[in-house]
Amino acid sequence: MEARVMLAETAERLARGGRKIVVVHGNADMDAIGSAYAISKCFPPADIYAPNGVDRVAAIAVEKLGIEILEECDLSSYDSVVVVDTSSPDQFRPAAVEIPEGSVVIDHHAPSGKWDKMHFLCDQGRTSCCEIVLDLIDERGAEIDRGAAFALLGGMLTDSGHFQYADPALLRSFSSLMERAGIHMDEAVGLTRAATGPSERVAVLKALGRSRFERIGDLVVAAAAGGSFEASSCKALLSSGADVAFVGSQRDEEFRISARATQDAVRSGIHLGELLGGLGSETLSEGGGHGGAAGMSGIGDAEAVLHMCVMRTMEKFREIRAAKGPDAER
Repeated sequence: MEARVMLAETAERLARGGRKIVVVHGNADMDAIGSAYAISKCFPPADIYAPNGVDRVAAIAVEKLGIEILEECDLSSYDSVVVVDTSSPDQFRPAAVEIPEGSVVIDHHAPSGKWDKMHFLCDQGRTSCCEIVLDLIDERGAEIDRGAAFALLGGMLTDSGHFQYADPALLRSFSSLMERAGIHMDEAVGLTRAATGPSERVAVLKALGRSRFERIGDLVVAAAAGGSFEASSCKALLSSGADVAFVGSQRDEEFRISARATQDAVRSGIHLGELLGGLGSETLSEGGGHGGAAGMSGIGDAEAVLHMCVMRTMEKFREIRAAKGPDAER
């Protein structure tokens, strides 16, 4: 279906009467919560359901904006179900969430093929899901209050790595929304800002101490086992000189991997979402994300999966080095 028609049809579905429930993926990030909150405010009545909670950054915004989120929910009690920022139903695990056939799914990741029986609106060219939700709101001419605008700005800001991965489309949407809602830049940035606590600092330092790295030419991949704050540890590894970083944690039989790459690495050909998506398919795990930020989770050994991530990245490094030709640094 032509993109504009699909957008209009999705907006029309959201505007229909009846109670809606907006469902977000496990450990929901700011992009998921921002998208869900804006839909709940601009296409009421709607509740938000986070079956496995929200991440640390989103939790800050949830508290500041007073967003109500359900931890338990009977989807059958609602007239319609909307899923946002979720590339696959596997991202609801370990909760067992059954999305009814024909529900609306809005996403910006590479399609996994697991939403085929849904009304699926996906634009993987957008940096954030919040941009798509803003397009839907504007398609219907719905009013955006200050709280919904803050939530959308927060999602755009965090999913673009505070504009490190932004494109002109995101910047236009962001600046337009700031102007319309009368929100200043310091206010938007402050929505998800919190002081770094001692537990996070210790977790990052421990991850740095456990880190190991490999190098091909001038490209460096680093990996570390951590117990928590995996994303922060990845960022610390990048700041320390890595082009690509993986940090894994083990919780009983389940593992979780966070991955980050510099924008230079992404431009050279690294796409972490594709890399972890491929590994996820091979290991019966769930992986995916963006070029510079991705994640993977499942049943297995975190150390073994970290090794696989590093080896697969090394293969990609060799391809990049070969493309540079004989003058590439050894």
